[in-house]
Amino acid sequence: MQATTEQVAQASLAPTWMWGAFIVFVLIMLALDLFVFGGNKAKRVSVREAALWSVLWFGLALAFNFMLWLYLGAQAGSQVADQKALEFLTGYLIEKSLSVDNVFVFYLIFSSFSISIEYQRRILLYGVLGAIVMRALIILAGAWLVREFHWILYGFGLFLLITGMRMLIMADAKPDLQKNLLFRLARRTLRLDPDYRGEHFVVHHNGVRYFTPLFLALIMIEGTDLVFAVDSIPAIFAVTTDPFIVFTSNIFAILGLRALYFLLADSAERFHLLKYGLAMVLTFIGSKMLIAPWYHVPIAASLTIVVVLIAASVIASLFVARRNTE
Repeated sequence: MQATTEQVAQASLAPTWMWGAFIVFVLIMLALDLFVFGGNKAKRVSVREAALWSVLWFGLALAFNFMLWLYLGAQAGSQVADQKALEFLTGYLIEKSLSVDNVFVFYLIFSSFSISIEYQRRILLYGVLGAIVMRALIILAGAWLVREFHWILYGFGLFLLITGMRMLIMADAKPDLQKNLLFRLARRTLRLDPDYRGEHFVVHHNGVRYFTPLFLALIMIEGTDLVFAVDSIPAIFAVTTDPFIVFTSNIFAILGLRALYFLLADSAERFHLLKYGLAMVLTFIGSKMLIAPWYHVPIAASLTIVVVLIAASVIASLFVARRNTE
């Protein structure tokens, strides 16, 4: 008897060695970034370098998906392999698209703290490390909740629908960091040095430890990613509840986040309509989850709708930006 689409989406066909191999791959890539390419050192990242890294991460994600497809095709048949490959690709594109919103907020944080671009690279590296740990924990918790309480998917759907509609209404609003709860809590509880001390997060004066503005910016980056993870991870559970697909697609999107930031940061204002596209993506995904008992939206259709919404908002942004410069 062939597995149904829903059964395929819910089942995890990845053996333990695949989890281990992927985690080793992530650790190797992070070690290369830290110790070979100097990711933990202050350095100005050019747009060309960011573009090359973005292409590399995108290519690695596609290569991983292709190898997953080959493996599952041999182990479980072409139907299962096609389904899982589409789930990964759709989930990856959703996470990648939603991470663009992170870029806009990161840009706002760095601008507010007047942090030199040379130091942004190091902050984002540690931000990515923290994001990987946080998202792994959230994904494991989410997978457990979905397995034990399947009805929670409808709660995710309602949350995403409300979040998407709220984003549509408040797309042009800029967050005020001075009113941010995490920012105010950090300023009250940490002993802060008002001056920048190179690339140091912590300095000592007369034996007393002080945290620099770079550390405060790092806290804001980590807090921002935690907030976005609460939006993006439920979104991928609309595509699949397979924890391996959820985890790998999420991690690949996070690994390419730093390169995406340096690629888009200088032109963030040119893509101001992208927020509307992202809001519509969340609204669509939330609606998809809520109508699941009556109608199952095929993965291929979901992928097409996500790509069209994002592409349309990017093209519209570029068109408006060009009109404004004429």
